[in-house]
Amino acid sequence: MAVVLARLGRWCFRRRWTVTVVWVGLLAACGAGAAALSAPTQDAFSVPGTEAQRANDLVVERFPEAAGAGARARVVLAGSPDAGALRAAVRRIGDVPDVAGVAEPVVSPDGRVAVLEVAYRVPADELTDGDRAALRDAAAAAGTRVELSGDAVPPPEEGAGELAGVAVAAVVLTVTLGSLTAAGLPLLSAAVGIGVGLSAVVAASGFMTLNSDTPALALMLGLAVAIDYALFIISRYRDEVHGGREPADAAGHAVGTAGTAVVFAGLTVVIALAGLAVVGIPVLTELGLAAALTVAVSVLVALTLLPALIGFAGRRVAGRRPVRAGAGRWGRFVTARPVPVLAVAVAALAVAALPALDLRLGLPDDGTAPADTTQRRAYDLVADAFGPGFNGPLTLVVQDADAAAAARRTAAAVERLDVAAVRTVAVDAAGRTALVEVVPQSGPTSAATEELIETIRERTGPGVAVTGQTAIDVDTSRKLAGAMARYLLLVVGLAFLLLMIVFRSVVVPLKATAGFLLSTAATFGAVVAVFQWGWLDGAGVHASGIIVNLLPVMMIGMVFGLAMDYQVFLVTRMREEHVRGAEPVPAVVAGLAHGSRVVTAAALIMISVFGGFVLSDLPMLQSFGFALAVAVFFDAFAVRMTIVPALLALLGGAAWRLPRWLDRALPRVDVEGRGLAPDGGDTAREATGSAAR
Repeated sequence: MAVVLARLGRWCFRRRWTVTVVWVGLLAACGAGAAALSAPTQDAFSVPGTEAQRANDLVVERFPEAAGAGARARVVLAGSPDAGALRAAVRRIGDVPDVAGVAEPVVSPDGRVAVLEVAYRVPADELTDGDRAALRDAAAAAGTRVELSGDAVPPPEEGAGELAGVAVAAVVLTVTLGSLTAAGLPLLSAAVGIGVGLSAVVAASGFMTLNSDTPALALMLGLAVAIDYALFIISRYRDEVHGGREPADAAGHAVGTAGTAVVFAGLTVVIALAGLAVVGIPVLTELGLAAALTVAVSVLVALTLLPALIGFAGRRVAGRRPVRAGAGRWGRFVTARPVPVLAVAVAALAVAALPALDLRLGLPDDGTAPADTTQRRAYDLVADAFGPGFNGPLTLVVQDADAAAAARRTAAAVERLDVAAVRTVAVDAAGRTALVEVVPQSGPTSAATEELIETIRERTGPGVAVTGQTAIDVDTSRKLAGAMARYLLLVVGLAFLLLMIVFRSVVVPLKATAGFLLSTAATFGAVVAVFQWGWLDGAGVHASGIIVNLLPVMMIGMVFGLAMDYQVFLVTRMREEHVRGAEPVPAVVAGLAHGSRVVTAAALIMISVFGGFVLSDLPMLQSFGFALAVAVFFDAFAVRMTIVPALLALLGGAAWRLPRWLDRALPRVDVEGRGLAPDGGDTAREATGSAAR
């Protein structure tokens, strides 16, 4: 592989105009496709196979007027509105364009708060800002304070935090590479890769409905890996130029060595993200495939467009010779004291992981929205006036030959539980299906409500199913938790096999996987402490009291791939030194000296990019950005640059051994560039030339 990639790198360097024009054309075509085909995204998603989802599908089928395909809004009027004012508000809201109907106002027992449920004829993505303003103005006819919630009310706009992350990344690149030209190339190539990948994702929305977070998550991951992959190759190019190679051969050698590591690192990321399909939740499959596409494009850009751009810049990319004294000192320190270093690093990660024992999963709702949003104010007003359960009622779908009688029996049984209210709301025309609404005493995301759902399912017969958004969220969290082991087994198993092929070792992939699990546990602990316990609440981070149920599985997929980036880049350099004759411990020190400066810069870039999303106003993006930034910190600095070299020093030559039968069974891939000739050519080309002569 190293030989093939080296030839590709040299060809792209020499045919720089051709390569650049092809990528610019592809970017323009994808951009045009995105502009022509893009369609609105949606926030809701379905989870096939759960009781709540099956019951919800039945409600849509049997009670289409109740389910409705249009947007919905909840208008909360606070300030003791009188009956006349309420009638005026209902009349004016009913005259708002595209409003299909307004339910009778529900007034709190003390008369302070009234709630109006509004149904639209059109979905939320077809409503304009003017439509929403008309709703608020009509509600103001009651002469009281107005707050709004529901899917007809848009969430807070996403901030530009990722731009701050890119700015920090530019500074890190400039400091690391010591040249504005060298620093600009990773950013330029990343911009092209993200432009192509993200445009393709947006264009896909014309053929399928995408979740609203899909483009943002694809951008988050694609941007980070694109910059990192370019940095790996440029750093190796600089080393080769400083070692005396001509620019074209240096570019080929860099793509043949560091580029091979990029291919395998990118492949592990793609495997981890595409593997999300095994969870069986369409939105996760969609998120994983979109992010995997941007990563795959980033790899192609790094292998082709980047050497072409280097060809334009030539020796200006080389800059000053890098200083590795500090990196060498750290490598010698770790390998000289492997046992205490291991003990301290593992103990620190274990302590950080302790809060993860209290992990609670759920989906954000208006009750977890930032306090300054109208959705959160509406939620709090309703909870105070009617009780917290009013914000998350449960729907019982009762099926029986005499559904009305069965609904009465079901309601009577549920009333004996700890609930605030129970009522039959509808019976279908055939009289075989009824809907019973249950208002819990507790809020939608509380553990008590989850227990109530299970109790209702246990106490009622097989003809009763529990649904509603709260029940769907609970079932989703459980399905995700149940799929975790299956997902881990698939992703870790495939990546373990891939790493055995790369490193010709069983021990190296084993410790790579163990280190990933340790850093993941520590990340979960940090996320729980910040977003569930609220350790940083008020410091720009919004603690919702629960962890987004999509986060653990998504984070495992993303972080495993990112962790393998550093594992592959650092350890391939160590193995390269060992294959070329260095003893095990000196090979570890030399590999760390060569790679740690680049990996440190790459980790800081990823932390900056991911950390920029913490500035977002969207709770899901904020928690994902924080989780990924912390995961990169733990994995890069505690695991890959501390635990891994300490373990390799302890194991010595045993770390690089593979059973003979397994060595014969696995395909051989030249990751270290042994097939590359010392003068910058390749052995295959030299052999061909000799035969010709």
